[in-house]
Formats: sequence, structure tokens, C-alpha cells
Amino acid sequence: MLSLTIKQVSLALREGRISPTELCRRCLNRIKKTQHLNAYITVTEELALKQAQEAETRLLQGAPKGPLDGIPFAVKDNYCTENIRTTCASRMLRDYTPPYNATVVQKLIDQGAVLVGKTNMDEFAMGSGSTDGAWGPVRNPWSYAAPYREQTGASPDSDWVITGGSSGGSAAAVASLSSYLALGSDTGGSNRHPGAFCGLVALKPTYGLLSRHGLIPLVNSMDVPGIMTRSVSDAAVVLGILQGLDIRDSTTIPPPSSLAELPEDFDVKNICVGIPKEYHAPGLSEETVAQWSRVADMFERAGAKVEQVSLPHTQYSIVCYHVLCCAEVASNMARFDGLEYGHRSEVNSSTEAMYASTRHEGFNDVVRGRILSGNYFLLKQSYQHYYVKAQKVRRLIADDFKRVFSSGVDVLLTPTTLTDAARYSDFTQEDNQTRSTQEDVFTQPANIAGLPAVSLPIALSRRGLPIGLQLIGPAVQDMKLLSVAQWIEQRVGFPSISDHGDSSKSSIDTRRTEREQTSAA
Repeated sequence: MLSLTIKQVSLALREGRISPTELCRRCLNRIKKTQHLNAYITVTEELALKQAQEAETRLLQGAPKGPLDGIPFAVKDNYCTENIRTTCASRMLRDYTPPYNATVVQKLIDQGAVLVGKTNMDEFAMGSGSTDGAWGPVRNPWSYAAPYREQTGASPDSDWVITGGSSGGSAAAVASLSSYLALGSDTGGSNRHPGAFCGLVALKPTYGLLSRHGLIPLVNSMDVPGIMTRSVSDAAVVLGILQGLDIRDSTTIPPPSSLAELPEDFDVKNICVGIPKEYHAPGLSEETVAQWSRVADMFERAGAKVEQVSLPHTQYSIVCYHVLCCAEVASNMARFDGLEYGHRSEVNSSTEAMYASTRHEGFNDVVRGRILSGNYFLLKQSYQHYYVKAQKVRRLIADDFKRVFSSGVDVLLTPTTLTDAARYSDFTQEDNQTRSTQEDVFTQPANIAGLPAVSLPIALSRRGLPIGLQLIGPAVQDMKLLSVAQWIEQRVGFPSISDHGDSSKSSIDTRRTEREQTSAA
């Protein structure tokens, strides 16, 4: 039951094959069973059972709220949740409890969905591995599935692989079958990276299609709420519910009047697929290239037009993203001063000393580093040279996409990540900024241009780990993008993690993991 799609389990609930309360209990038990993954920061057991009971009453009365009524979901811990601790995986907010729900969270609750917990992440969403939060690193559920164990002979305590970041907890929650969908956030690929590494469908909608109200900001001009599910059709259902104008977010746009249901027999003969030549980046694995070519060949055999395209300013996008990201981070992090909410230092010799000590104690090195870089870029003598120039390059990158899409290309097919998931011990050899620069190369141009993009799993690597590919489409063409993604999904036959079993039952010392979390926090 836990491995079903949202559509399948929704039908099971309506037909009475399982009750919302029983389904909720199974998910909560699964969370306890997979504690070693460190996917959750807060588990909302009492609230979840209450919401499930309410859903059960509605279903017995024959009046469900919609397709998500009674469906358990998880939320990245940078979304505000009313009366539920919201930490951003940081000491700065370890005891912060918001008085309201983020708009996207409220929309899910209004549809009867059941909130089972808040998920782990990189601190303030700054990272690409979900390894830098105050609650410790998140482990990829595929580390404990049979393919990886058998192919590598890996040891569960030392050879586990990362989930990707920064929404790694949300990805681990859905991939470990403790939740049917999860909200992540995507600023430079933070939703699609973990989706690719954990074998999930991860959607970054068009900028403004989903409200950012209640999403604690990283980079306001690029942040987008992300959707993680186990199938493309599930992502489409959730997108249809979450999209729309919000009076609390002036950047929201009206949703297109397209169908909420994806066509089952989408015809790709009239589709033109672009392959950006600049995305053959250094470090791209042979296996990823092989899957990229395989899917492109599938399109050609089905009658679609496949052509190479050029996005010439892609090579500058990482540097551009770094400057703009740090500048906006410096501005957004200024609110955490120890006065209004969050951590406050005991140092009280002066206001300045309290500010400095609070921010030193509350932020990790990664956050402090980005704040320092951002303030440098915004200095009077640096502003024109760095910030303004980066904004000009951002426009050139967006114009590259516009030119390609106006030439008749419907979607771009690219890798999501350079390789499959790295072992934690290997990943942590390099610093956070270097890792993020490497991992964001394929994903952040879509954020810079505000375009929709979706990562979907294609195959397992020789190591038994998921490999994902990405589709990028024109603005507001999210449903068409998902239609193409579903066409791929129907043909690649990616295996469910449940097909391979979970060898983690007896091989993990959960007490060691708990010590790891305690020392990190």
C-alpha cells in the first residue's frame, strides 16, 4: 500500500480497502522504521492522526475534499507551519514556531492531506547534499536497497550515499515510502538534485505559478516551491491544486487554463526536442550520457524531431548565480539579529556584540560565508562591477532560452546531475561552495530564467543507484512539460525501490545515528 501512487491510494481510500487512519499509522510506523535515514526533523504524529480521523469521517459520509483527502505528505522545514516548529535546519531557528501556514501548505491541508512531518535539509537551503544542516546529514534510501548493496558490497555504516540537496529530507521521505508526496524548495536545483539521486519525479514549476508566502526565503527572485512524487501524474495532480494567485505574494501569476489531467496517450510526433550542446559539461559520467542518448533516440524513433541547440551564455551561469544568490542571501539573512525571533546570544555587553555573537552562534560556516560574499558584492565600489553585471548576464541567459523556444523547440532534454549519488565520505572531501558549483551546472539556468523544469528517473547505474534526466520548457507550459515527462516515464520502466526490498532492517545502528544528530545539533 505504501508504494502506490497518489491516484492508486486515493482510489483505495474511496473504495474502503484501507482507512485514512490506518494509512497514516502505516506511514508513521515507516518513519520510525527508517529513522536511520535522518529524513525528518519534526514528526507531527498527533496532528497527523487527528487530520486522518477527520478525513475518515468525510470519506464515510461520501464527501471527500478531493484527490488528496487522507493522503500523508511531508514538508521541507523551511516552510512555515502553524504551531509546528520550523527550523530551516539551523540553530538560529531551532525553537521557532510560526503562527501561520505557508500558502502551499495550507492548500494541501484544505484538500484534506495529512501532514506527517517536517523534513531535514541543508541549513537555510544552502547546499547540494543535505549534509550541512544542524540535525546532521540525510541518507539516501537507495543506500540500503539490494541493487546498491549487491553491486558494491557496501557497508551500511560507512558507504551510504547522499540524497542531494538541499531538499534531501523531502526526497528521502518519499523514496523511503513514509510519504506519498513532499514539498521541497528549488532555488538552483535543490528540488531536482535530490529527486534525481533518490529516483523520484521532482518538479520545479514556472516562477510565480506557486505562492512563496511562508517559504522562508533564500533568493527571492529564484525561489520556487518544488513538488516531489513517485509518478508524473501525481506531480500534475499536486501542481493543479497548488498553482494560482495569492494576495500575499505579489509575484504570483494566474494559472493557465490547461487541463489538470495529463493525456494517457500523448503524441510526441509534433514535438521538437532540443539537446543543448553546452550541457556536455566536464565531469559528466559516461552512464549519464548513455541514458541521455537513449531517451533522445526514443524520441526520434517515435517520430519526434530532435535537434541540437545552443545556449551560449550557459558557461557564465554558475558565476552569475553565485553573485546574485549571495547578494540576496545577505539581504534575507539580515532579519536574523536575535531581537524579534530565533536564537539570541547571552552576550549583552552591547547591542553590536549581541548581534555579532547571535549570528556567529546561530549560523554555520556556509551561511556566514555567503553573507560575507553577498555584502562584498553589494558594497558601493563593487555593486556595478559584480551585482549589476550579473543581472545583465542573467538577462542574456534568459534570452538564450527565449530564442531557442521561439525557434520551434518545445522542450529541452538535459542531464539533471553529473553522476549518480556520491558516497557521503567522498562528497564531504570538498567544501560546500565547490560542491554546489559542480552540482548546480544543469539545474540553475532554469531558475535564472524562471522556467519550469522536471527531473525524472530513467535507470539504475552500474552501482545500483538512480540516474535522472531533466526536461526544461517555456514559461507557464508546465502541464505540457509533464505530458512529455509522462511519455518518457511510460517507456523507460524505472523500477520502484519497493521492488528491491530494504536491507536496512538489521544493518543499521540507529543509536549511533541518534548520537550523530545530537552532536551535530
